[in-house]
Amino acid sequence: MPATQGKRPRTALFFPGQGVQKVGMITPWLEAFPATAKPILEEIDHYMGFKLSDIIANGPGKLLTKTPNAQPAIMATSILILRILEREFGFDIPQRVDVTLGHSLGEFAALVAGGYLEFEDSLYLVRKRAEAMHEATRRAVDEYGGEYGMVAIVTEPEYLKGLIEAIHDFVGHSSAGSKGESSEDVPPIEQVLIANINSKNQIVLSGNIERIKTLATHVRQFLGHDPRAVRLNSDSPFHSPIMKPAVSVVKSILNKKSRVKGREGEDIITFPGKLPCISNVSARPFESKEDVKDLLARQCLETVRWWDSIKYLDQEEKVRRWVGIGPGKVGRNLVGKEVGMRGKDSVKGGGVWAITDPSEIEEVLRGLEDTEHWSDDDAE
Repeated sequence: MPATQGKRPRTALFFPGQGVQKVGMITPWLEAFPATAKPILEEIDHYMGFKLSDIIANGPGKLLTKTPNAQPAIMATSILILRILEREFGFDIPQRVDVTLGHSLGEFAALVAGGYLEFEDSLYLVRKRAEAMHEATRRAVDEYGGEYGMVAIVTEPEYLKGLIEAIHDFVGHSSAGSKGESSEDVPPIEQVLIANINSKNQIVLSGNIERIKTLATHVRQFLGHDPRAVRLNSDSPFHSPIMKPAVSVVKSILNKKSRVKGREGEDIITFPGKLPCISNVSARPFESKEDVKDLLARQCLETVRWWDSIKYLDQEEKVRRWVGIGPGKVGRNLVGKEVGMRGKDSVKGGGVWAITDPSEIEEVLRGLEDTEHWSDDDAE
């Protein structure tokens, strides 16, 4: 990563993934900043070809939570907040931020913020990706029956490495960097994948629910302790082999030209962007235009190495300030309590902030201003 602007602490901008959607999540922004929010929402509806903003604002919840609506809704809300921050408060991303990243779906917002992808192209891409994921799950249910979804496994930090190894012993390893069951041993429809490594004590399993239950029993028997299993509110097994059709859809769109007026004929991906952006698959910055296209497509299927990304930025790149942008609880819930400005108790949040509501903006901007000259020496 390039050197920080000036001498301020290195700063990351991060975005949430699916599951944070909530009916009415754009309403406070529209009420507080109508002059900026209204044109952006009209722009979103125009790009989508239907009134997504109405579904976000008024629901019903059952319609909003459908994957083809939830994914573009979350991404659009995240970028709406970011645009308000830029236009209403003069927040200059390349001057104030050093790197962007996003959890799963949030990676698309991170690429928009980092200057790799235009908002219009990203909305189209996310909608088509979500439709392909939804269709892949429907087809799996129709053809094979069974139940599919995601289960979080929570353990003590000292057991995480052993837990992952025990799961790999049970399910085997597959190719292309993903950790799942070998297709030679188990049909794809029954495969289980470690979808996310989220923190020092949490992973998420994705795939056939019965297979996940069997795996959980195996772990309890052979690991020597009883990790907590929590079924997530997801009707699709994201980042599992069932999502393979979505990889082809994303790859196909990424190989087409931009849909943005004035950029016709240009590549959909701009490289380099304005800032480094961290890949979920590699847990490192994207290295080329081809790298963005390859890893962004594979991300549908492969493990989200979120915890590795956080550790890389904290330990190797010395990122000390983290700003979450988007709906839901995107602060310490996403980046953990081990990062930020250690010892900086005088600033609320300790170097990890979130902007999920208009009322939080001034506090976050004040926190950034107050820590502009902070260094690791201040924590000693």
